[in-house]
Amino acid sequence: MDVRGHGHRLENTRDRSRFIRMRATSRVCQRLPRTGDNHVPAKSERTAKAAKEQPRRRQARGERRITQLLEAAASVFCTTGYTAASTNAIAREAGVSPGTLYQFFPNKEAIAIELGERLMGEMRRTYGEALAPVDPATPLEEAVGAAVDRFIDFNCRHPVFFTLMHGPDIPGRMAEEHDALHATLIGRVEALLTPFLPDTPAADVRRTAEVCVGIYKAGLELVLAHEGEEREAYVRELKNVLLRYLTPLVD
Repeated sequence: MDVRGHGHRLENTRDRSRFIRMRATSRVCQRLPRTGDNHVPAKSERTAKAAKEQPRRRQARGERRITQLLEAAASVFCTTGYTAASTNAIAREAGVSPGTLYQFFPNKEAIAIELGERLMGEMRRTYGEALAPVDPATPLEEAVGAAVDRFIDFNCRHPVFFTLMHGPDIPGRMAEEHDALHATLIGRVEALLTPFLPDTPAADVRRTAEVCVGIYKAGLELVLAHEGEEREAYVRELKNVLLRYLTPLVD
């Protein structure tokens, strides 16, 4: 037996195996993207990106659906009042099934609370705009007219706010939040009136502010009960009442 010949054949076999492996490795390396090359993302990358985008799309769709339900609820509350309203009526007004509604809100009270919180946030911004400090040289009629116009505009765009805040059955914690909002309003009106009443004791200014807010709320109910030219006439009457009350105090 030729051991040397056998060993030579083994070496040839090993060489061929190494050569095959090297060629295979070369082909794989040619297929791999090099740093800086433009390449199509791997399937796993595309899947990960899609997974990140899906929650954002679902969140956007969910927010649109919530807005749709809140708008429907506002319409129902204004028509029937909060107490008589039902989730079925709200779903019907929104054009969805009750099951779809329950995916977002467990009951009518939750809908009212969400709606009320959004409106109270907007109302606070209205306070800041309507009752910003004014120059003492500003005519009283101008200051009163600007404040009333902003408040009337808000309540006419959102009549459900008055329905929820002044109905017989204010839902959930909205009663406490409304009380806090009312106290903020009194404080804002008091600050607005102070430049016009520089020699008036603080307690008297506070009382005057509370009377002004009471007059406004009483007039608001009449304003919201009418539309068109008749509504505008009631707004003018409301301004006149406030001016006739305040003018003797300022002069």
